Amino acid sequence: MTKRDFWDRAAERYAKRPVQDEAAYAYTLERTRAHLAPGGRALELGCGTGTTALKLADATGRIVASDLSAEMIRIARDKATAQGTTNVTFVQSDAGAPPDGEFDAVMAFNLLHLLPDPEAALAGIAERVRPGGYFISKTPCLAGSEMNLKFRALMWLVVPVMQALGKAPRFSRMSIAGLEEAITAAGFDIIETGNHPAQPPARFIVARKPA
Repeated sequence: MTKRDFWDRAAERYAKRPVQDEAAYAYTLERTRAHLAPGGRALELGCGTGTTALKLADATGRIVASDLSAEMIRIARDKATAQGTTNVTFVQSDAGAPPDGEFDAVMAFNLLHLLPDPEAALAGIAERVRPGGYFISKTPCLAGSEMNLKFRALMWLVVPVMQALGKAPRFSRMSIAGLEEAITAAGFDIIETGNHPAQPPARFIVARKPA
């Protein structure tokens, strides 16, 4: 099964799944809004069924939101139509080949750990961010001392079985230090960080491309 097949099959279930930590999600949206420019242009990679892009639509001028899965994009477009949102464009695109253009902000939430080559993806992202613009991301960091014993056991015992059964996606076990090193190596300066939620740590990072 390809990655695209997995996410196409999971799309309907994904769309119905509630946010697991509402407080962490709300804080992520609040801090993201603080770095979006009114009248600006933003790109979200790995947008899923469009919930975050649609919630942020009133914070900037236009959002291009992309996802590998055609089914995710179909659901996202239906949601945008139902809500009457006209400044978000949903496109099917692999995160490794972002939509063309230069953006004031590029966002990637719960995505980098799912990519086969995060470093190469970050290099491509850096090319899409205008000088002085932002890369805003949140990434589950499932390696390193920041993750407690309970979640370490889950990662090593339960998740491999679910992956073998096609019930969970393949992902990289990234550490917070490794993630931040990869983002700075792509040419960004990290200006804000936090774990939202704290366990398992989902590292929220705002990074700026030098002007």
